[in-house]
Amino acid sequence: VQLVESGGGLVQPGGSLRLSCAASGFTFSGYYMNWYRQAPGKERELVAGVSNGGGSTNYADSVKGRFTISRDNAKKTVYLQMNSLKFEDTAVYMCNAHLQWTNVNYWGQGTQVTVSS
Repeated sequence: VQLVESGGGLVQPGGSLRLSCAASGFTFSGYYMNWYRQAPGKERELVAGVSNGGGSTNYADSVKGRFTISRDNAKKTVYLQMNSLKFEDTAVYMCNAHLQWTNVNYWGQGTQVTVSS
């Protein structure tokens, strides 16, 4: 099982980034996909989630209206489009695959997002 994130980097406030998470080794379309983030000294936070088929999404209040999660089951990839980035969005962003109604979770290594002027 592998989840490989990409797309992180350094961006100015107000800028945009698009994160990608490529999955392999499991039935991607059967899993709910999430993006989490963890800033230094803070607990891990659920940022956004998307259902198996992509028809249902959920967001943390702090990112609603700015971030969009989506998935392409044919490419086994989940995305996080991040717009209007703020200093407080700085964190390591991690991809998670969750098999609903079970304790099965897979995690990526994470990609650093730094918002700085």
